[in-house]
Amino acid sequence: MNAPLYVTPPPVVPLPEAQPPQVGVVPQLLRQLIGLQQQQNNLLKTMVAQHDSGTRWRNFLARWAEEFPNIGPACKQAAPVLERAYLSLLRELTERVTAPDADDLENEFALGEFLDRFGMRLGQLSNILGQVGPLADATPVPAPPPDPEEKG
Repeated sequence: MNAPLYVTPPPVVPLPEAQPPQVGVVPQLLRQLIGLQQQQNNLLKTMVAQHDSGTRWRNFLARWAEEFPNIGPACKQAAPVLERAYLSLLRELTERVTAPDADDLENEFALGEFLDRFGMRLGQLSNILGQVGPLADATPVPAPPPDPEEKG
């Protein structure tokens, strides 16, 4: 079962002749590429601006600034209080679940009591934070009052 093995050289493929570069073609193509990249950058900037929710909320506050002039600063003051209440409720919930007698949640009555105590409040606080938080973030920081010593 010995068969001869024949190895042949690869076929010679003629290469096309290189054409001399035309004067001015490469710079023109590079200018076109730069123009396309600038268009793409402008489109990306527009897309990022459309997805910026902060800008949307700032525009919202600006649109209603005359009728509700202090709503932004009020939200900025209320947000930390609401966040603290939310985190306190979360801490209380986690302490309840990780307590040694937490297995009583398997009881239908205890589970219902647990949900009554934490479920609605946690969901409602989360919803309120979801409404107040973006407005607080979109409110510009007030400029500090001028220093009386600088007036000379």
